[in-house]
Amino acid sequence: MTHYQVIAHHHIAPDQDLDEVLALYPKLAEAARKEPGNVSFEVFRQLDDERSVVILERYTSRAAFAEHERTAHFQDVLIGQIVPRLGDRWREAYDVPTAG
Repeated sequence: MTHYQVIAHHHIAPDQDLDEVLALYPKLAEAARKEPGNVSFEVFRQLDDERSVVILERYTSRAAFAEHERTAHFQDVLIGQIVPRLGDRWREAYDVPTAG
């Protein structure tokens, strides 16, 4: 059995209010953690670049992640409010074996 691990990298654009954008991430994380297929969802800021954020998110399957992308909070908070304020964004995805 495997989980689906996503590592999303965000760089907040220099012309955006940093505190306003950073305040959106806890809302996204809280909602994502309540999804049935979510295993974990953590947001971190890079130590040497306060505008760089990484999201480590794990789901029970690729299908569960696809469901995540269809949620209202993904569409509203991430796509509607965070993404327009980013200067750059990319992600990596991995299948991760689970114990047992």
